[in-house]
Amino acid sequence: MMKLLGYFFEIIRGSWITCRHFVVNMWFHTLKVLGIRTKRRGAVTIQYPEEKKEIAPRHRSLHRLMTREDGRPRCVVCMLCMTVCPSECIYIEAAEDSDPEIQKYPKKFIIDLSRCCFCGFCVEACPEDAIRMDTGKIDLATYSRENLIYDLNRLVG
Repeated sequence: MMKLLGYFFEIIRGSWITCRHFVVNMWFHTLKVLGIRTKRRGAVTIQYPEEKKEIAPRHRSLHRLMTREDGRPRCVVCMLCMTVCPSECIYIEAAEDSDPEIQKYPKKFIIDLSRCCFCGFCVEACPEDAIRMDTGKIDLATYSRENLIYDLNRLVG
């Protein structure tokens, strides 16, 4: 009987906590809707995609390849990003460049985002600062995996 009474007490206590949070959050949400500023926020509801939360500057989002002044990719095909990638989602194919200063350029540069873990190792390993993860794009949902494969044209553009 005591055990049953203990369970009943814990159910009442849990319901009380839930009701208290609901009432407090509704109160502060109503004040926010009315335009009254308070020190406390309550629960935050962001009406995505109309409202978007600001992303931290250190956030790693979608990849992009940096370009030189002439529009070609800055990548010199050193293969460090491909080597350091734990997900093995980067594929690079090299081609010879006519410029003796550059020597090589990426004929193919493919990142499979369905395999990428967004660790940022590729950005840290790149000696030419050719790849970055600072686009701020975080909505990567698609209906097919083919749309998650980013080639050179999508990464530069």
